[in-house]
Amino acid sequence: MTAKPIPLFLGIDTGGTYTDAVLWAEEGGPKGKVLAKAKALTTRHDLAVGISGAVDAVLQKSGTDPTAIKLVSMSTTLATNALVEGQGGRVALVMIGFSEADLARDGLKTALGTDPVVFCPGGHDVHGNAAKLGLSGLEAALPELGRSVSGFAVCAYFATRNPAHEVTARDLIREKTGLPVTASHELSAKLGGPRRALTTLLNARLISMIDRLVAATEGFLEARGIAAPLMVVRGDGALVSAAFARQRPIETILSGPAASLVGARHMTGLDDAVVSDIGGTTTDVAVLDSGRPRLDPEGATVGGFRTMVEAVAMRTFGLGGDSEVALEDGALNPKILLGPRRLVPLALAGMAHGEAVTSELERQLRAPNPGRMDGRFAVRTGVPDRLAAGLTAPEAKLYEAIGATPLALDRLLSSNAQNATLNRLVARGLVHICGFTPSDAAHVLGKQANWHAATARLGAELFARKRDGRGQAIAATPEALAERVLVTLTRWSAEYILETAFTEDGLDGAAAVAHALVQRAVDAHPGIARLSVALDRPVIGLGASAPLHYAGLPRLVGNGCVVPDDTDVANALGAVVGQVRVSAEARISQPKEGLFRLASGQTVRDFTDEAKAIAAAEADVRAIVAERAKEAGTDNAEIDVATELKVSTVESQRMFIEAHVVAVASGRPRIAV
Repeated sequence: MTAKPIPLFLGIDTGGTYTDAVLWAEEGGPKGKVLAKAKALTTRHDLAVGISGAVDAVLQKSGTDPTAIKLVSMSTTLATNALVEGQGGRVALVMIGFSEADLARDGLKTALGTDPVVFCPGGHDVHGNAAKLGLSGLEAALPELGRSVSGFAVCAYFATRNPAHEVTARDLIREKTGLPVTASHELSAKLGGPRRALTTLLNARLISMIDRLVAATEGFLEARGIAAPLMVVRGDGALVSAAFARQRPIETILSGPAASLVGARHMTGLDDAVVSDIGGTTTDVAVLDSGRPRLDPEGATVGGFRTMVEAVAMRTFGLGGDSEVALEDGALNPKILLGPRRLVPLALAGMAHGEAVTSELERQLRAPNPGRMDGRFAVRTGVPDRLAAGLTAPEAKLYEAIGATPLALDRLLSSNAQNATLNRLVARGLVHICGFTPSDAAHVLGKQANWHAATARLGAELFARKRDGRGQAIAATPEALAERVLVTLTRWSAEYILETAFTEDGLDGAAAVAHALVQRAVDAHPGIARLSVALDRPVIGLGASAPLHYAGLPRLVGNGCVVPDDTDVANALGAVVGQVRVSAEARISQPKEGLFRLASGQTVRDFTDEAKAIAAAEADVRAIVAERAKEAGTDNAEIDVATELKVSTVESQRMFIEAHVVAVASGRPRIAV
């Protein structure tokens, strides 16, 4: 009898610096078996290049026939990194029934920046009753907006109780412009208009980025003859189909970190741990309780913005191997500062561009005094030209001066105003800054050797020449400077891990307390008061650089640090061992006594009987979530429905207030036959 072939699963993680791939089989015990793993540089100008580099290496190492792969699953930190770094496409926000004063709430005005906003009359009340809708102003603005933005975000007052006005505006925009439109009711059923608008705005900004990622992956799979479903990890660790993720890219924020939690649990078997995942751009810290990641009940916070996206209770810090290394201003003995911005490491730029980078660094070293812009370059990211729409005249002029080869900033910039202009181009995702990073420091010390070490050392020499408050060089040698940078990174990692633990414990001032405790732990003179701290669970260190940066963690956090064998591909592994999970919800309110109004999906219905309204709500959410589960990529979902009633008693009479009905569907993703 011929043995049934074991299905093979391909996991891909597209990070800010590296794209990882892992080939996994459901054999060899409960953890399955990693058949091969590989890394390639993430190529932001054409994501397919990095994906093909990692996946082709995995296929070659394993000797696998691509047609044997039955499922492809992908996690990504691109959306997370974009929000942390303030990047994303230019979009128009349409606010229906809101006033300009509402922009001041929940960080919406800050998130909007210089992007356009259109206010329209309309919206609904808490019971779904409509105000008069007026879209003439929007319609008049659409021809100009259609030429200058990459998409639209629509949010109407109380759209979660009646989405009719959002649907009307969405359909009008699509008809007139053909551009992607996100409506807030599609993303969240929670109240809180400005925060829902914020979530919708960020989703619209991310659509083109995630669309490019999915398209690049699908194109590569087709070219290799891999006819398998493509799944994407959501921010809560669940899997959804690529088509599902394309419409709701905001749900992929914290996708990579969520996948790493699933991978960490799978690799170590630890049910209780603090998981710290260090990548090129960010460090992501979360807690495992009883084998499951803690979820954030208030919604994910990324880049300083609190969204309505259900995701792991992950704290994301702008600290990674490619973090910008800077010097504290104005201090007598200045500290090394790291992040939150990601730079292209000099070692990586030197590997890619050689003499164009090294000759400029050598020129700067020959100068008698250190320059403010030494060791810094600008280079285009290579995104499509259409994403550069809406640039001001100064921005367009500077953008034209920057090309595909790194250009030294001391040759490019002539004023502080131009520096601000450059920063805006970086924020739009159009330009990268190259400079000295912890990855370069590791190359200087011989602890990392995958890029061009000589370029890193030139950068370290330039940085070491910077002056402290006494006019002295901040480091005697490039090696001393590099060691100081790496020690700082480990200390900051410990602070962020402890800050996360204190925050999870509900303590105020978590950052200050964590800083003080780590300071005392490494200080030779701890002071009169003896302070110490110990986590109640070990740390699981993830990321390719975790063995280097986390070696000194145990004495700072008071517990062990486990770095699994496959820590460098934890995200990619977590992407293929997860499950599809989606939800749907409905609410029943009572606009007046004896009338029960059900809002579910895009429909609003009235009932005169409470029990019939609840039964209809439960049937609705069950049908909606079953359809969503199929769209999300599973054919064998188990559905659980929970109903929460809010009632009160007045003079011994039971009074109905509200009912909230939630259905959750979960199951393994469908695989190719």
